[in-house]
Amino acid sequence: MKGIIFDVDGTLWDSTDEVAIAWNQAIKEHSKIERNLSGKELKKEFGKPLEQIMDDLFPELDREGKDELAVYMYQYENERMEDAPCFVYNKIPETIRSLSKKYRLFIVSNCQSGYIEAFLKNTGLGDCITDFTCPGDTGKLKGENIRIIMERNGIDAAVYVGDTQGDADACREAGIPMIYAAYGFGEVEDDLVEIYAPEDLLGLDYDSMFYK
Repeated sequence: MKGIIFDVDGTLWDSTDEVAIAWNQAIKEHSKIERNLSGKELKKEFGKPLEQIMDDLFPELDREGKDELAVYMYQYENERMEDAPCFVYNKIPETIRSLSKKYRLFIVSNCQSGYIEAFLKNTGLGDCITDFTCPGDTGKLKGENIRIIMERNGIDAAVYVGDTQGDADACREAGIPMIYAAYGFGEVEDDLVEIYAPEDLLGLDYDSMFYK
């Protein structure tokens, strides 16, 4: 059984401007911190483990303070993402629907519980995705979550589509190949198959990658 596993941020859409609005509201209402986060700032953080993002953005807070603030930030974010005007990359809906006719599709992202569900509700792509998971659901990071998705769905060969070095490292840990979405947020040092637009996924020879 074969599958294609997707990252979300920087691969399927760019929600950073809208997440910044939600997070700024949470910061204003539930902390004494005077910060105004920007989407540009968040692009540098998305894809990292959630605790690392909080460490980067709020070094003045102790772990307890970061965790308490994060609860509100993620709550506001999930609520906003359900219908926020996030930037869905060109041809993503058509590409996902086309691929779903031939392959089982999955999502594994380093996000909180509820975020992937909000993405699927916002984009209407829920019927195309077989399964998904994240650290908020499992308490584990991307490499382990890739294996969890594969094992519980009987997938013996898969490829991951992502946009950061962290994605590449997770794929190496999970033992599967990665397709680098070069239009996304990050840069990757590894020598990988690259795509420069989502629709490029439709022209790839997946069988050769599955058994690389």
